[in-house]
Amino acid sequence: MPEVPVDPPGLAHYASRPSASRGRKHADDRPDLRNAFQRDRDRIIHSSAFRRLEYKTQVFVNHEGDLFRTRLTHSLEVAQIARTIARALGLNEDLTEAIALAHDLGHTPFGHAGQEALNACMSGYGGFEHNLQSLRVVDVLEGRYPDFDGLNLTFETREGLVKRCPLEQAERLGDIGRRFVQGTQPSLEAQLTNIADEIAYNSHDIDDGLRAGLLGLDALREVEWIDSLYGDIQAVHPGLNGRRLVYRIVRELIAGQVNDLLAVSRDRIREASPDGPEAVRALERPLIAFSPQMQQRHRELKGYLLEHLYRHYRVHRMTTKAARVIESLFEIFMGDVRLLPPQFRQAAEERARRDGDRGRARAVADYIAGMTDRFAIDEHERLTTPKTLT
Repeated sequence: MPEVPVDPPGLAHYASRPSASRGRKHADDRPDLRNAFQRDRDRIIHSSAFRRLEYKTQVFVNHEGDLFRTRLTHSLEVAQIARTIARALGLNEDLTEAIALAHDLGHTPFGHAGQEALNACMSGYGGFEHNLQSLRVVDVLEGRYPDFDGLNLTFETREGLVKRCPLEQAERLGDIGRRFVQGTQPSLEAQLTNIADEIAYNSHDIDDGLRAGLLGLDALREVEWIDSLYGDIQAVHPGLNGRRLVYRIVRELIAGQVNDLLAVSRDRIREASPDGPEAVRALERPLIAFSPQMQQRHRELKGYLLEHLYRHYRVHRMTTKAARVIESLFEIFMGDVRLLPPQFRQAAEERARRDGDRGRARAVADYIAGMTDRFAIDEHERLTTPKTLT
């Protein structure tokens, strides 16, 4: 008995269906009670890369506080938001959840600071981009099965992991990269998960920034959207303050974005009238989108967070130190791959024989990108501190 081909009930005709999946790269027909997208989700949850997300930075380094979001909690929040939207639009919740849970598997330690530092290190060797690294994790780096590398996920899940891709790299990705060459779209499930990521990111970074004391609610009301929500909440709950007020603001931020997205997306789907998921892919513009008003609100909020949270001197101090750790580790391992653990040393030597410095650098980047914040700090100390000789 192969994967269950029965499609979930209630799917719209333009939703992705496991019975019509483009399949996996490797034959994998072990008897199972789950459909193809459910198996993808479960493979992701059981992967080592997924567990490591618990100790990877969202905005604040993991050990800064127990209640700040990590890449793991962020991924769970994205999945929750994305599934709600998928259900309302009649899309495939299993596929949506799989994409959401896997979308940050390729993120480096130390959040965007780590990615920017590793990308700078890799500038002469093909660069580094965390979406492409997520695909690399599920296609190559996870080693769980005897017959193939990676998790052997379906095309539809893999497609949803790549949000953007340079043309040169897209051509090397085959079917996964073809849409970037042709200017077409991914599935609706991939489109909505991409936006659910933005919804979760902006809303919950406000919560963490307020909790850390880097943002102040009164100052945050400089953003017209926040001030409007504050007024609406006070009209219903006069005098509400503290954490209850913050929770309410974050809740209303998310609800407002989800409702706007649903209204606009329903109109776009109705107008385009795609007769199936392949018709969605053939379109020149996405069907899942915000209204122009909500896009403007997003720009204003992102601008405020960039200036007052992501560029806050305390965050800047943390990210500067983090970047130095990444840069130092890259330089050390590129200089002597014998310092790598055996598995990664072997990969670096094999890739160097095949692709020279470019191959060696990719193997080093794979090792560094897979580190948690804590492991990267400890590894750096082991390699640079004379008192630590093991």
